[in-house]
Amino acid sequence: MKAKILLIEDNAQNRYLATFLLEQRGHTIIPAETGPLGLEIAVRERPDLILLDIQLPGMDGHAVARAIKGDPSLRSIPIVAVTSYAMVGDREKCLAAGAEGYIEKPINPETFVAEIERFLPTSPRDAAP
Repeated sequence: MKAKILLIEDNAQNRYLATFLLEQRGHTIIPAETGPLGLEIAVRERPDLILLDIQLPGMDGHAVARAIKGDPSLRSIPIVAVTSYAMVGDREKCLAAGAEGYIEKPINPETFVAEIERFLPTSPRDAAP
């Protein structure tokens, strides 16, 4: 399934790599460089999946995840934290904030897309019933 994926990531190199890998599989990537911008785009675009860095300017990824999961119109969108936070307890913090998945950086280009696609809904949000 081709999906519309919101990528909330402030690092240009990380955005480029994730976008490149996912677009190669036919997915549409909508980038956001800050937490507040990511929230605004999520409301407007209703993506199929959100990839969320945790260390972001303006609003950290935990707060973004909580805001998304607190909005009834957004809460069904799966969130995958893609973060360099890899200390004991970091995964649990991400999941507690509302992320369904957690991937440590640096990402593995060989497995990244398959890891992400596991979290995609079975049908796109904009598909006709």
